[in-house]
Amino acid sequence: MPTSPLLSLPGAVAAEAPDAGVAAHYGDPLREQRRLEAGEGFVDLSHHDVIKVSGPDRLSWLHSLTTQHLIGLKPHEATLTLVLSPHGHIEHALYGVDDGEAFWAHLEPGEAPALVEFLDRMRFMLRVEVADVSADFAIMHEAGAGDAPEDVLVRETAYGRELFLPRERLERYGREHVHPAGMWAYEALRIAAYRPRLGLETDHRTIVHELGLIDTAVHLDKGCYRGQETVARVHNLGRPPRRLVFLHLDGTPEALPEHGAPVELAGRQVGFVTSSVRHHELGPIALALIKRNTAVDAELLAGGVPATQEVVVPA
Repeated sequence: MPTSPLLSLPGAVAAEAPDAGVAAHYGDPLREQRRLEAGEGFVDLSHHDVIKVSGPDRLSWLHSLTTQHLIGLKPHEATLTLVLSPHGHIEHALYGVDDGEAFWAHLEPGEAPALVEFLDRMRFMLRVEVADVSADFAIMHEAGAGDAPEDVLVRETAYGRELFLPRERLERYGREHVHPAGMWAYEALRIAAYRPRLGLETDHRTIVHELGLIDTAVHLDKGCYRGQETVARVHNLGRPPRRLVFLHLDGTPEALPEHGAPVELAGRQVGFVTSSVRHHELGPIALALIKRNTAVDAELLAGGVPATQEVVVPA
């Protein structure tokens, strides 16, 4: 993915992987957090991949392949749906919206080629076309609810809206809008809201119950799809092997625990840190994936940093 032209805005500092190509911040990440929380400003998500699925069979076809109920999805209604492995592990997360003629979705950086390849294999004789349009369209997150361009598809969410902006308009967008915020600010609000992110809160064996995605990304009363047996079995019997947890970190150490840092209880590893950040009100915080039966009141060490838990997924 090419470097965003918004990195030329004043104060921009480039982010590192997995957010390479856009800004980590524009000089004051804590102030950027506060503005986003107040409904002001925008975040450049142009490093995200974008796919487009067109054709009259698109919604019923995607309904049969993914976790969400998509038949009858209304135009401009936002949805989150997942592609699972045959064993129920999360492979792709599609942040989607249908414009009445095509289903559009953005994905984590670098995800589109593998997803498009999978979807192409599953087309058979159905009237659908799948395209990776990442080179032509970019995602822009807006915290507020002002007027959006009429010719741009918008995905409205509880935490802001996402514009599927033609990539050729990125530079002009940056010039015409105020209060840019970088990925550090965006991630701080995401982590504080317990929203998991593919590739950070997931690994090769993550199932939906571990992340608390049943209510937001899975429809339990629909027909068969790949990985459904695991979803149904764990839903009916309970006891997923791990659970997502929110951590309040001790503010004494200067460094935050990195992604993958061990989470320990009494000298024994019980999980790993998935994301960490400094929040403008909460201080240093993190998400982690830990063994389900870890006591919810246990004090943990996250990358060597003392940490207390808030329950995200019940034990």
